[in-house]
Amino acid sequence: MLRQIITPSEPFFTLNLPNEMVGKTVEVIAFEIEAPPGEKKVADKTEKIKLIQEITGKSLVDLSNFKFDRNEANNYTE
Repeated sequence: MLRQIITPSEPFFTLNLPNEMVGKTVEVIAFEIEAPPGEKKVADKTEKIKLIQEITGKSLVDLSNFKFDRNEANNYTE
């Protein structure tokens, strides 16, 4: 089974089917649905960017002073 929920920006959409569906009779249905609960509808690109920053802003970590030590990372004796 394949299920995709999309918000098309143009009147055409290309659907890639999994290999196990090739050669079989499949049904493709398209109908409008309500947005899932808690999902904000965002139309403008700048609003989308603000929403993404709002969601991911809490998990940002400053790695500017991080030093990677390959030998320490691969030290299997400890």
